[in-house]
Amino acid sequence: MTRVLGVPSPGRRFAGLCLALVLAAVPVLAGCGGRPTTHHKPGTGHQEATGGSGILLPARDEAGHRLRELPAAEAPTVRAEVRPDSEGGWNVHLTVERFLFTPESTGGAAVPGRGHARLLVDGRETGRLYGPWGYVPAGVRTLTVRLHADDHTVWAVDGAPVQTAVPLAGAPAASAPSSPRPTAPGRTVTLTITGKTVQPPPSRIELKEGERLTLRVTSDRDDTLHVHGYDRELPLSSGTPATLTLTADRTGLFEVETHGSGLVLTQLVVR
Repeated sequence: MTRVLGVPSPGRRFAGLCLALVLAAVPVLAGCGGRPTTHHKPGTGHQEATGGSGILLPARDEAGHRLRELPAAEAPTVRAEVRPDSEGGWNVHLTVERFLFTPESTGGAAVPGRGHARLLVDGRETGRLYGPWGYVPAGVRTLTVRLHADDHTVWAVDGAPVQTAVPLAGAPAASAPSSPRPTAPGRTVTLTITGKTVQPPPSRIELKEGERLTLRVTSDRDDTLHVHGYDRELPLSSGTPATLTLTADRTGLFEVETHGSGLVLTQLVVR
């Protein structure tokens, strides 16, 4: 048999074709096997990047958060029960359906059935809840609880926020103790804020009534720390440790957060 130099045999041509097909498939396989990502195009915020999680509406709530529409059958629901606190005000308990509190992913992409609640006292937003319990001081007439996604948009059905309102007219006034309570030994908690990260990660600090708490906070930006329920604020200067000391003389669940960055630093549970 005569062979012509420079012309590959049919067997070699077939092998070369198979190799080309395998090499062409490699990027596709690598892309399919990679981890999912929530990164979005430059200049696009989480709200626009997660548009597939419901329909982002142009409407906004009183605080400027955009509404994110879901079908009624998929949307979460919330109910609130209030109980008078022995020292005045109200303890609030939430019952939610098709919803999970996710403090660890706040600021991330909107995922149906995940997020946090916000409290509006007489129409003004006063704090967030990352669990089913909260506290409202005495003197409040109406409490509204509204469900938000992790990207801070408001879950909505038929163009209206997913929320519940509870009238609190006739709230009992705080009662003064008949005698001073002994001051329990104090404790100190150190917190560090770097960007959107808090160390140690947000958790609950269990306190006994009358116990003294000192918060030592260092932030990488100028901000203001706020202890809800106690109405205590502390200016934070970038890179400079700041200290706030309070006596836990009010029982309930209270959030400690920053105003500028909107970060929840910790929660105080006073019993």
